[in-house]
Amino acid sequence: MACQSVSIINMDEQALLGLNPNADACYRQKAMVYFEQLKESQDAWEVCAEALAKDIYSDDHVKFFCFQVLEHQIKYRHGGLSPVQQQLIRETLMKWLQCQLMNSQPEKPFIRNKAAQVFALTFVMEYLTHWPKFFYDLLSLVGLNPHGVDVYLRTLMAIDAEVVDRDILHSPEEVRRNTLIKDGMREQVIPSLVESWYQILGAYQQSHPEITCQCLEVVGAYVSWIDLNLIANDRFINLLLSQMSVEDLREEACDCLFEIVNKGMDPTDKTKLIESLCQVLQSAGFFNVDQEEDVDFLAKFSRLVNGMGQSLVLSWTKLAKGGDVNAAAEALRALEAKVPLLLQLLVHDDDDISANIVGFCYDYLNVLKQGSEWQSNMLQFPLLTDQQKTNVEVIMLAVMKKLTYDEEYNFDNEGEDEAMFVEYRKQLKMLLDRLAQVSPDLLLEAVGRVFNNTVQRWQTASFMEVEVAIRLLYMLGEALPASHGAHFSGDTAKTSALQDMMRTLVSSGLSGYQHTSVSLEFFETVVRYDKFFLVEPQHIPNVLMAFLDHRGLRHSSPKVRSRVAYLFSRFVKTLHKHMNSFIEDILSRIQDLLELSPPENGFPALLTSDDQLFIFETAGVLIVHGESPAERKQALMRSLLTPLTEAFRLLLVKLASERDEERRVALADCLSHAVGFASRTSKAFSNKQTVKQCGCSEVYRDCLQTFLPALSCPVQRGSLRSAVRSFLHRMIICLEEEVLPFVPAASEHMLKDCEAKDLQEFIPLISQITAKFKDQVSPFLQQVFMPLVLAIFEVLCRAAEDNDQTAALEKQMLRRSYFTFIQTITSSGMNEVLANQGAENVERVLFTIIQGAVDFPDPIAQKSCFIILSKLVELWGENNDPSLFNLWGGKDGMAGFPDFIYKHIVPACFLAPLKPSFDLTDAQTVLTLSECALTLKMIHLRRGPEFIQYLQEYLPSLQVSPEITQEVCQVLQQPDAKVFKNYMKAFFQRAKL
Repeated sequence: MACQSVSIINMDEQALLGLNPNADACYRQKAMVYFEQLKESQDAWEVCAEALAKDIYSDDHVKFFCFQVLEHQIKYRHGGLSPVQQQLIRETLMKWLQCQLMNSQPEKPFIRNKAAQVFALTFVMEYLTHWPKFFYDLLSLVGLNPHGVDVYLRTLMAIDAEVVDRDILHSPEEVRRNTLIKDGMREQVIPSLVESWYQILGAYQQSHPEITCQCLEVVGAYVSWIDLNLIANDRFINLLLSQMSVEDLREEACDCLFEIVNKGMDPTDKTKLIESLCQVLQSAGFFNVDQEEDVDFLAKFSRLVNGMGQSLVLSWTKLAKGGDVNAAAEALRALEAKVPLLLQLLVHDDDDISANIVGFCYDYLNVLKQGSEWQSNMLQFPLLTDQQKTNVEVIMLAVMKKLTYDEEYNFDNEGEDEAMFVEYRKQLKMLLDRLAQVSPDLLLEAVGRVFNNTVQRWQTASFMEVEVAIRLLYMLGEALPASHGAHFSGDTAKTSALQDMMRTLVSSGLSGYQHTSVSLEFFETVVRYDKFFLVEPQHIPNVLMAFLDHRGLRHSSPKVRSRVAYLFSRFVKTLHKHMNSFIEDILSRIQDLLELSPPENGFPALLTSDDQLFIFETAGVLIVHGESPAERKQALMRSLLTPLTEAFRLLLVKLASERDEERRVALADCLSHAVGFASRTSKAFSNKQTVKQCGCSEVYRDCLQTFLPALSCPVQRGSLRSAVRSFLHRMIICLEEEVLPFVPAASEHMLKDCEAKDLQEFIPLISQITAKFKDQVSPFLQQVFMPLVLAIFEVLCRAAEDNDQTAALEKQMLRRSYFTFIQTITSSGMNEVLANQGAENVERVLFTIIQGAVDFPDPIAQKSCFIILSKLVELWGENNDPSLFNLWGGKDGMAGFPDFIYKHIVPACFLAPLKPSFDLTDAQTVLTLSECALTLKMIHLRRGPEFIQYLQEYLPSLQVSPEITQEVCQVLQQPDAKVFKNYMKAFFQRAKL
């Protein structure tokens, strides 16, 4: 029977109705307002405390609500509570707990969890000060009452979360507090807690298995930081081991033992502890894995075995390095004795069980690897013993078996199970790589045996067997690495074995196996070992046909076709010198895959547009690297690109007149693809010289002529501009100065009706042209400079919503691009582009650079600004030609650039780093500060003693003391720029304190 109230608590009953999840919105709103009132009130929360202490409400949501209000007071306002109020909280919790002991039914789990959190918070706040007997009070109250014990155990787990859990980020102050709490608990109460756990585990094993499981979880959580001898003793361990035989408890008992085994301790003691555990577990039959049908338990058990194995490896490593030969040998014997169990678990049908043991397996192989490497006289460690060789072979076979797909794997619609298997395969690959390091000869022999046995009967073998056989051959490529993929030169034993397997693979007819996984693995392996065909080029025709027919690019699976498109391009790039006699045949066979699929077609294409990019690139490589004369190459390239340009013209006309938005998008995509395909063919060329040698310059100029009108298309501007812009980037590399006549008109179109993203993408193009052609484009740049700058200013000044993060980011990126553009001009020695813009425009641009250096908290942009300022000082900072600096006039008409240095650049160098947003712990900001310091060095280089005199007057205005001012001037005059950069970092760090 519940404790009953004898007084009435004055709570807002109307507001409490809104706590029910099914309540109307207005009631829920009222409840939220009421909650805030109770949280913020100095003493209104006390009505919730009384409601809990006297168990007034039967509604679970109201109880939970009351605990939430109490939790808020403890968490955020505890320090401001009076001693009487703090005492009220303690009494409330104990009275509530007392009620639980008397109730016939426990509270709902979510209420018990919240109560445990509140108990834990109170403990954290008061254990070191007001409530040192917290645990004794709890234990004396609950005794062995199951309802009370449940809350006690939940509270212990909540305390662990608050004080110990390393996944929760704590402030330095909280870390210190938690350390003091743990120290206090170790000294005062841990032995009593451990005794209570022992009593609970013994008392409730039969009657309340759920409480026993909770207690095992508590032991596992606390064992990491308490004295292990309190747990790792015969009495406690025997109790835990006995619970390994109780079906309802054994999973939690496994986890608890795992935590005990993982506890850091002396390596010799750890070995003894594990050996004693294993002796009992083996005697009880737990090592007979084959007879165990409960896979959930075996998953826990394999994790325990993994923990024991890895702990033994760690013990052996420490003892071996410490030179304790006998103890190390004992640890190694213990480790070797666990290998049969390791192998049973590794080959288990359930992948979760197998995956849990991979860590131990990997570490064991590492021991064998170290042993064979060290051969230390002190340890008398031989190479591999016969037993170890046997172990290695069994692990190899286990890995090969577990790499195999099962029949349920869904290749067409891969879900969570499939993703987990892919991750598991990655773990197995790590084992295979380590096996190769332990015994490459054994691995090569084992893979060769499996591969040859499977391929000989591939027509009748299951797809899983065939796929894993090819997969193993593929994996050897990384397990037995070779420089630049040269697997077929050097070590004769390895090269001949790999060569034999590759020869078998490509001549066996296995490429015709009709399963997606086998097809993919075949082509992946062929390309992984493409250097094989340099040694045996006679196999190229057969493999080429596999790429081109129903086995590859025309496979029934889109997934295979897509991957093969990419792999084919790689294959051709490596072997193009051996394909001269097949070029025109290949081009003929892939002709239909090179067609632009217009949106009105209605038929699904064999390849996506992304896949077609690889086919166009492959066609380009074949044409360019063939041995045909230039005229033939030009004809082939023209026949490749002319269908694209012809289709482009027609589609562009359609787009201009199309009214339906969906159709417009489809047409624009198709036009973009046409430009992208043409651009991709040019990847076959490395520079203008190769384009010219192939006679293809005119072909690409014609493409450029065809594509440029798209820039003035009034619809779908973004995607079309992006495509043509990318093509122009490529043409600057392929045509060089031949592209320049097209640039002015292209720029004019791209600067019309710009968005931030358009400009941001256009600036790299102009920067590329500037950096590459310099003086050749100076007249054009002088002409386009201000229109581009004004377009940027106009976009940056556009109003945007305060919370529009996308617009803010686009503006930030555009601002960066703008400063990068100015940096490119100044760094290319083209200062006349800026100087010839007229005094007003130059002044405007220079002030944007000062603004960028100081006002915007973006270290990347700021760094560019200081680089620009430094370069301008270098170019314009001397008085050699006063007419050059007559940019702004002034009362004497000779203010010039030196004036600008002192009025704006020098202050920027000091004001920017002093801003709160200038974070000197950020690496990018430190780079900005370096450029800022180099700017000051450049000013000194150009202005000399005059600048030193100016600093002696300027720095005191920033409240810099005369001593520090002198220090800055002295360090500035030292020749080593690095010394000054380091000094300025320390200077600003001091200034910010």
